[in-house]
Amino acid sequence: MIRPLALFGLVTVLSACAAHAQGAADLVDGLAPPIAPATVTRDEKGRAILRAVRIDRPLALDGRLDDAVYAEVPGIGGFIQQVPRQGEPATEPTEAWILFDDTNVYFSARAYDSQPDRIAGNELRRDNQNIFSFNDTIVITLDTFRDRRNGFSFQTNPIGALRDQAITNGSQNDNWNTVWDVKTARFDKGYTVEMVIPFKSLRYSGAGPQVWGVNIRRIVRWKNETSFITPVPPSYGTGGVAQMGVAATLIGLETPQQSMNLELKPYAGSSVTTDRTARVPFDNDVTPAAGLDVKYGLTRGLTADVTINTDFAQVEEDQQQVNLTRFSLFFPEKRDFFLEGQGIFDFGGQSSENANGITPVMFFSRRIGLSNGQAVPVIAGGRVSGKAGRYDIGALTITTGDKPSAAAVTTNFSAVRIKRNILRRSSVGFISTGRFPAVAGHEHSGTAGADADLRFFQNIQTNLYWTRTSTPGRRGDDTSYRTRFNYGGDRYGLELDRVVVGGNFAPEVGFVRRNDFALSSATARFSPRMRGGAIRRLSWTGDLEYISDAHGRVMQDRTLTGNVNIEFNSSEEIRLSAVRRYERLPSDFAISPGVVVPSGGYLYDTYRAEYRLATQRKVSGNFSVSRGSFYDGTRTTADYSGRIGFSAHVAMEPVVTFNWVDLPSGRFTARLVGTRFVLAPSARLQFSSLTQFNPGAHTLSSSVRMRWDYIPGSELFVVYSDGRDTAFGDGNFPALQNRSFAVKITRLLRF
Repeated sequence: MIRPLALFGLVTVLSACAAHAQGAADLVDGLAPPIAPATVTRDEKGRAILRAVRIDRPLALDGRLDDAVYAEVPGIGGFIQQVPRQGEPATEPTEAWILFDDTNVYFSARAYDSQPDRIAGNELRRDNQNIFSFNDTIVITLDTFRDRRNGFSFQTNPIGALRDQAITNGSQNDNWNTVWDVKTARFDKGYTVEMVIPFKSLRYSGAGPQVWGVNIRRIVRWKNETSFITPVPPSYGTGGVAQMGVAATLIGLETPQQSMNLELKPYAGSSVTTDRTARVPFDNDVTPAAGLDVKYGLTRGLTADVTINTDFAQVEEDQQQVNLTRFSLFFPEKRDFFLEGQGIFDFGGQSSENANGITPVMFFSRRIGLSNGQAVPVIAGGRVSGKAGRYDIGALTITTGDKPSAAAVTTNFSAVRIKRNILRRSSVGFISTGRFPAVAGHEHSGTAGADADLRFFQNIQTNLYWTRTSTPGRRGDDTSYRTRFNYGGDRYGLELDRVVVGGNFAPEVGFVRRNDFALSSATARFSPRMRGGAIRRLSWTGDLEYISDAHGRVMQDRTLTGNVNIEFNSSEEIRLSAVRRYERLPSDFAISPGVVVPSGGYLYDTYRAEYRLATQRKVSGNFSVSRGSFYDGTRTTADYSGRIGFSAHVAMEPVVTFNWVDLPSGRFTARLVGTRFVLAPSARLQFSSLTQFNPGAHTLSSSVRMRWDYIPGSELFVVYSDGRDTAFGDGNFPALQNRSFAVKITRLLRF
C-alpha cells in the first residue's frame, strides 16, 4: 500500500516531469523536439528545432564525410531560400550534421551543386572579407546563451578557408579569433565540409544539457542564391545569419564540466626601426620585445584578459584614403587585443568598426597606443567582458608609456560598459570612459552617457542616447544626444535621425568627426523585387540631410540625394545617384597645397555612376565615375577597386582613385594608386604586400607581411614596411622617411 506522503511525492515528481516534457515540447511555439534518430522537426512556417548527436570518438577531420556516423545519423536538410525566392526550398540541396563528444562540437555539411565546375572558391586568407564576398560559403552561428542577441560564427568556403566572428546584437566582429579547424573536399556532385570547435573556444551558461540558438547559411555564388536552415526575412540580407532572434533551436548538446579555462599566450620578437620624420629622428633602432597575454574564464560567461608589454608589430598597414573635406578620416581598429569584445562597447546605434558618418563614437580603441602616427608602448592592461545573466559587461583599463618622438606621455585609459537586455531583442545601457592625463594637460577627461536600443517586430529599430563629456578648458555646451527611428523592410524603408553634438563635446577616448552641429535627416526607400528576367531588384532612395550649429541658429550643410540601384540576378549592380549640396565654410579651407577655398556658402551638384562586377568572376570590383560642380569650380572623379584572382592561392587587389579639381584659386589632381598582392599557400600560411602611391602628398609606402599559424592559436609574423618621400629623392629612388622590420612569434597554452 502506498502511503499518502509517498503518493504525494510521486505525484509531485510526475508533475515535474510532465511540466519538463511540456516545456521541451514548447521550445519553439509548440513545436516538439526531434526524437532519435530524427535530427530536425519543423512547423508549418519552416521554423526548426535541430538535435545534436553525441559520438563516442572524435571525427577523422579530413572533410570527406566517410565516417560511419554519417550513414547512421540522418542529415539535417530542408534549407529554405532567403533570396531570390523567399520561403521556397533551396534549389541546391544541403545536408548538415551537428555532432559532439566530451571535448568538441562538430559541424559537417554536404553541399550538392548541379554545376560543380561553377563552384567559387578562391580566397584562403584567414578572416578576409573576400571569403564571403567572392566565394561559395557555408556558415554556422551559435547563440550559446540563447539570448537571441549574441553568438559566434564559423564560416568556410569550398577550399577550407577559416573566418570566425563574434556576434553582438546582430553586428559581426570579423576580427574575433578563437581556436578551431575545418577541412573541405570535393566530390562529383559538390563539396563537403567538416569543422571542429573545442568547447574551450566558446562561452556558455554551464555544464550539462544545453539549449542553444543555431542557424546555418549557404550561399551559391553562380546562382546568387542564399538559403538558411530556418526562414530569414530578405530585409535582413546575408547578415540575417547573425540575427539570432530568427535562429533555430539546438537541443541534445551536453557540455563538459568547466575546466580551469585559462589561456596563456607569451610572445617574443624584435624590430629594427628608422624614422626620420619623428620629433627626434633615429636610424636602425633595434628593440627586442617580450610580453604576455592571459585569458581566464571567471565564469562561463565572463572572461578576464590581462596584457603585459603588448606588442602590435604584426598589425597590417592602414589603407590610405583621398580626403577632400575639412574633416578627419576614420581608420578602423586592427589590433587583436582591442578587437575582442569590441561590440560590447558599441553605443547609441553607432558601431566602432564603421564610423564613417558623423555620429560620435564614445569608445574608440585607436586612441590607445597611437600618437601622431606612431606606436606608443602599451605597458599593461586588463579587461573583463562577457555576459552575467541578462547583462552584457565590458570594463578595461590600459596604461601606455611615454615616447618623446611621438609627443606621448604615460597615460591611463579606462572604459566601462553595461547593457541590460529587455524584451525579446532590446537593451538599455550605460557607458563611462576616462583618460588621465587629458590631451591638453594633467587633468582627467571623461565621458558618461546612457543609451537604448529598442527593436520591435522584424524590422523596426529605435536608438536613443545622451552623453556628456568633462574636458579641461571646455566647460558648457558639452553634451550630445541622438534619436533614431528605422524601419528596414525589404520592399519599403524609412529612417529618421536626429543627432546633436555640442561645441565643447570632446570624448577623448572616442572619435568625433565634427562638433557644434545638429543633424536632422530622413531617408525613404522603395525596393521591389522583380519576378523573371535579368533584374532581381530595383531600389529608389531619397535622402534629405540638414545640418546646423548645435543651437539651430546657422545652417552649415544641406544635402538632397537621389539614388537608383539595379541589382541583377548575376549579382552585378548598377548604381546611379544625383546629389545637390549646400555647404557653408566657416573659414578658409586649404584643400590642396597652394589651393585655398575661401570661407562662405557654396551650392553644387554631383552626378555619379557605378558598376559592380559579379564577385564570382576572376576579375571583379567596382568602377565609378562622377562629375559635378564643386566650390564654384568643377570636380571629376574616376575610381576602381577590385580583385583579380589568378588561382585559389594567388590574387591581386588594385585600387585606383583620380580626382580632377578645377577651382577659381587653382587646379590640381588628387590621385591614389595602390595594389595588394596576395600569396596563400594554405589556409594557415599567407603572404601579402601592399604598395600605395599618393602623388599629391608625395608619398610612396610599401609593406610585406607573412602570417603563419604553425599550430591553431599560435602564430609567427614577419613584417617589413617603409615610407618614402617622392618630392625629394637621392638619385632615382625616393628619399626614405621611415622603415621597420619586425619578427614576432606567439605560443598559445591552454589549461
